[in-house]
Amino acid sequence: MRLRGSVGLLAGVAAMLLLSACGSSGGEAAAAGGSPAKVTVVASTNVYGDIVQQIAGDKAEITSVISDPDQDPHSYEANARTQLSLSKAQVVVENGGGYDDFMDKMLTAAGNTSAKVLNVVDLSGHKAPAGGELNEHVWYDFPSVQKLAARLATTLSEVDPANSSTYAANAAAFTGKVKELEAAEASIKSAHNGAGAAITEPVPVYLLTACGLVNKTPGEFSEAIEEGTDVPATVLQETLGLFSGKQVKLLAYNQQTSGPETEKVLAAAKANGIAVVPVTETLPAGKDYLGWMTANLAAIRSALS
Repeated sequence: MRLRGSVGLLAGVAAMLLLSACGSSGGEAAAAGGSPAKVTVVASTNVYGDIVQQIAGDKAEITSVISDPDQDPHSYEANARTQLSLSKAQVVVENGGGYDDFMDKMLTAAGNTSAKVLNVVDLSGHKAPAGGELNEHVWYDFPSVQKLAARLATTLSEVDPANSSTYAANAAAFTGKVKELEAAEASIKSAHNGAGAAITEPVPVYLLTACGLVNKTPGEFSEAIEEGTDVPATVLQETLGLFSGKQVKLLAYNQQTSGPETEKVLAAAKANGIAVVPVTETLPAGKDYLGWMTANLAAIRSALS
């Protein structure tokens, strides 16, 4: 799915930007009280905000544009506060792949040409398959997350060379924990390789595939849900048949977007005793990235067992 933001010259933005410029220079070398200034980072979602936190520790001031676990990312509306944050950002982390295009638009509108922009889809190397669409949900792909961690360490060190050893050490520690998640995926795959799975949207497909699961959902169904269009009746019936026919072991259900078709799919899974694994696009309350993904893998293992 793509995050949609209304980007325009919102009332008051220019004034806010002007006020932010007054009393501060390009070299904000120290914060109030003489403590060293922190690197200012803006991330499109709290998933990336948390990953930045894992690498930067207390050396960065991080703003996550979308952070409410109850918010539907589809309905995000850009605002003046976001644009102000982007105007001051030294580092910007965006998903890319069409997911959060509002970030680039607002960064341009804010006139910030010096920020270092990390586009995670570009870092991942993932491309759309021939005749198909790119699955842009790369935060569910652990190799991509490791690439992001490495680039963050490099980029933060460029902005703040004095703390480069801290960033490198934190990135190494974080990467080691992500590799443990990959080992958990491999363990699930060794026990359940080839098992069928259903989805409402492509959000968790990288994770499911790494666990050896095969997505049986008709492409027309998940594409229609992702794009917010009607699901053809025949496609809906084919999807519901996955559960009545016991063709899948679990349903990965995106909790942050729902509608009549997805609710019918959820009801069909429950009626036929198919395990439901809830997934989200932003961090659940009280979770960090590593804890969130650990819980996702535990839920998948439990559903398959």
